[in-house]
Amino acid sequence: MADRHTSGDGTNDFSDSLLDSKVHTANDCTEKEPEDTNLWPRPLAKKWILTLFMGTCLLYCARMAMPICAVSMATSFHWSKIDSGLVLGGFFWGYCFTQIAGGHVSDRVGGERVLFMSAASWAVITAVTPLLAHLSSHTLALMTLARFLLGLLQGVFFPSLASLCSQRVVEGERAFLMSTMHSGTHLGTLLAGAMGSLLLDWYGWESMFYATGFLSGLWALMVWQCFLKGEATPKWTELSYNSQWRLSQTLWLRLLKEPPIWAMVLAHICTASTSYTLLSWLPTYFKESYPHAKGWVYNVVPWLTAIPSALGGGYVSDFLINQGYGVTYVRKIMQFFAMGVSSIFIMLLSGNVTFPSAVIFISAAIGVSTFTCGGVSVNVQDLIPSCAGAFYGFMNMLGAFMGLVLVSVSGYLIEVTQSWVIVFSLITLVNTTGLGVFLLFGDSRRVDLDYRPVIVI
Repeated sequence: MADRHTSGDGTNDFSDSLLDSKVHTANDCTEKEPEDTNLWPRPLAKKWILTLFMGTCLLYCARMAMPICAVSMATSFHWSKIDSGLVLGGFFWGYCFTQIAGGHVSDRVGGERVLFMSAASWAVITAVTPLLAHLSSHTLALMTLARFLLGLLQGVFFPSLASLCSQRVVEGERAFLMSTMHSGTHLGTLLAGAMGSLLLDWYGWESMFYATGFLSGLWALMVWQCFLKGEATPKWTELSYNSQWRLSQTLWLRLLKEPPIWAMVLAHICTASTSYTLLSWLPTYFKESYPHAKGWVYNVVPWLTAIPSALGGGYVSDFLINQGYGVTYVRKIMQFFAMGVSSIFIMLLSGNVTFPSAVIFISAAIGVSTFTCGGVSVNVQDLIPSCAGAFYGFMNMLGAFMGLVLVSVSGYLIEVTQSWVIVFSLITLVNTTGLGVFLLFGDSRRVDLDYRPVIVI
């Protein structure tokens, strides 16, 4: 959602802001904003959007390699459910530590270079994972380390993407870029499931890591050759007025005292952690519960439904707001479907269900969970548009840490109880807790108006 610039008397002059470059900060200092040479030319922007879409797909292909291969690897190396949970959870240890740092470095040196270095590094880690697994008898420790490094390197991707969006794309086109990138995550999960099912049957689990590592490395090489080498992309220069928008410690503390902020943060943490848990354990659930079922069905169908569902959810959210419904009302309705309705479908898996029913239930749960794109995921733009990027990185960091805990705890519960019911119940409990707090305290009215510099057109 675009941040609307307001004049001193509160009049909305957003449409004129694209033509006028005068900026007045809160201390009444007026200066001519330098010409922004960081923006991509339109032909270059189209190429970058397609390239970043491909990169996001490969990001999730590499991320999903271990969950898809977890059952086969557990059989080969005699892992328990607790061991598998530690390996899968290792990703989030690294992922939660580089969210804010990734955005900060991207602001300084340019998001393109951070994305290139990240992709090149995670390509190497992914490709050498089978070699590490057979390197010594300490397979569990080496695989946990590999997952940790993968999370560490991939953790910078989305904050860098958000930074890149603000640096290189004009304000009126940023939403299309970000929505396209998020669609890439679902397509990447879908491709990983389809490719993994075939490679596991034909060549063994090692081939999944080799293939995704090779494709990721190829993407990084393409970015270097086509965009970063020479002068293909305008060099990033940090404008002096950017420093006015950096978050201070006082601002963080004041924002964190607002109930709508904490409701949004908690709902995002709960949504992210349950999504990570399903992403990590669903292949194992289907493999063990329905051993004779076709792997491509449960690895592909749920994520195939997520793509149109995400686009449809975003459309419905914008449509309701344009029809005059309150923004707060729409955000809560969308989050109710994302967390409440999805939990109902998840709990239906607790009974004695057939394989087709299980696929339908999990597909429905994952499909409606994407409605969070019209709820909590954009609520940060409603509440604190002046520092939405940094705060979203903060929420993602907390969500990744909670994902680490929930994935590991789920593995322990499955091992001890030998039942998936307790895991589905835990996911439902976490979802309903976050949803209840958001419904009670969530809001869409800005809470940063007194804290940020005032821009006058």
